[in-house]
Amino acid sequence: MMEKPWLRFYPQEVPPHLDYPLVNAFSMLERGMGVSGEREALVFFGKRIRYRELYRYTLNLAASLQALGVDKGDKVALFLPNCPAYPMAYYALLKIGAVVVQFNPMYTPRELDLLLKDSGARVVITLDLLAYKFETILAEGMVDALIMAKLQDFLPFPLNLLFPLKVRKEPKLNRGKWGNKVIDFIPLIREERDLRLVEVDPQEDVAVFQYTGGTTGLAKAAMLTHANLVANTIQTRAWTYKSQEGKEVVLCVLPFFHVYGMTAAMNVGFYMGSTLILVPRFDVKEVVRLIGKYRVTMFPGVPTIYVAINEYASQRKVDLSSVDVCISGGAPLPVEVAQEFERITGGRVVEGYGLSEASPVTHANPVWNRRRFGSIGIPFPDTEAKVVDPYTGEGLLKGEVGELAVKGPQVMKGYWNRPDETAQVLRKGWLHTGDMARMDEDGYFYIVDRKKDMIISGGYNIYPREVEEVLYEHPRILEAAVIGVPHGYKGEVVKAYVVSKEGCELTEEEVIEFCKERLAPYKLPKEVEFVKDLPKSMIGKVLRRELREKELLKREGKDGD
Repeated sequence: MMEKPWLRFYPQEVPPHLDYPLVNAFSMLERGMGVSGEREALVFFGKRIRYRELYRYTLNLAASLQALGVDKGDKVALFLPNCPAYPMAYYALLKIGAVVVQFNPMYTPRELDLLLKDSGARVVITLDLLAYKFETILAEGMVDALIMAKLQDFLPFPLNLLFPLKVRKEPKLNRGKWGNKVIDFIPLIREERDLRLVEVDPQEDVAVFQYTGGTTGLAKAAMLTHANLVANTIQTRAWTYKSQEGKEVVLCVLPFFHVYGMTAAMNVGFYMGSTLILVPRFDVKEVVRLIGKYRVTMFPGVPTIYVAINEYASQRKVDLSSVDVCISGGAPLPVEVAQEFERITGGRVVEGYGLSEASPVTHANPVWNRRRFGSIGIPFPDTEAKVVDPYTGEGLLKGEVGELAVKGPQVMKGYWNRPDETAQVLRKGWLHTGDMARMDEDGYFYIVDRKKDMIISGGYNIYPREVEEVLYEHPRILEAAVIGVPHGYKGEVVKAYVVSKEGCELTEEEVIEFCKERLAPYKLPKEVEFVKDLPKSMIGKVLRRELREKELLKREGKDGD
């Protein structure tokens, strides 16, 4: 039997094994309705929707989709930001056994074209503000139906009347061309039809296509089953055992189309009967206002969000005292950032870890005790983890750096139409994550870096995260990211991109001198570039890939010395 030293550090309230009912993942909304039927389920720009309303609208939509010909196993793309249409469409599709295909609403028409072809989705649910991106796709007959929700229909009075004036110059879909192919969303949720019951095999039937670059570049869909989603929701709920059913208020600033927001904010939120405050895009001033107004208690986020709040709060008087639990994921959480956020809120922020292929959470620090800064924590209940040689797959000793491999009920079925890539990452029941990690004597895991982000300088392995942690300790640095850049003799050297705090001046020499006291010589940044901001994904994850691409373009024609 595999040694699991982390079990000694489990909170007494969290058992190492949990019960996972084999049910349709729609049951998460159903459970929330049972807990909080008369409570508000959603708040969107002040518009409030109660659980009973949300549940009724979702069932109506499910029946309407069946009437339009959507059957079990059909792929339906969601091209939506966080708004009330999202959970309605998501759970309606789960109810009828269709597959939710998650699309980022920032995708261009070209990207949409590629992913529609890859997924086989013939129906798309989107917002009127985004529908223009489908003009060519409709013209080419790639979709059978474009279901369009009008944003103003989800806004309270008088915003619903003023909104069309605000966006009158925005691009629009010329829907007159497409006849019955463009269908309004609101009638579908209001009309009551007979709902045909669909049997779902939770362990085999796919609930969600979650697109990811994974470990090998091109976007591919991780197939997450109903059982995967239910298991990870129950695991995450168990980890936050002090949170109260039917009483929590969850700030949903993480986008639902991202696997982290889907599980940690939406699925867990509804499973507990929480009120979900929907935020379509991150704006620090608005987020701080919403936390204070609605007394937000749970706030899953990413480090860049906490950095922004810390900086905003350092210059203004704010009341964030309602915040109780925050699990940070998506990127490494610098110790300084966590400590400052806790000082401001009085709540707890702990680092966790996950990936699209695992629905996504596999590890987290205990929230209320035994956490370790700099660590992603310990494996969730029923989750195994080990560090292996990235080339041979052999297990490594405690303290040695290798590739993190995980196993558990939340791990995907495989990649859609990618048998070779599935075989690369799923080996003998283990998901090989592509992340370099180590495990200490007590079973706490530490992500060192992405395998592909590792810098090799003069034969030494350098992990960007270690250098970034040091940079974050500097009192005048707001954000930092590190990449390897070409060097004629050493192969690669470290380059740091730095965002200074507002009103602070900093020089390259000062940054390097600061690092000299804290890092071995071969790990020191040899170049420092000051930038206004860092490239980030929709959830605020710093995109080192874009920094590398930018650097490559800049250096073309140069020798790298």
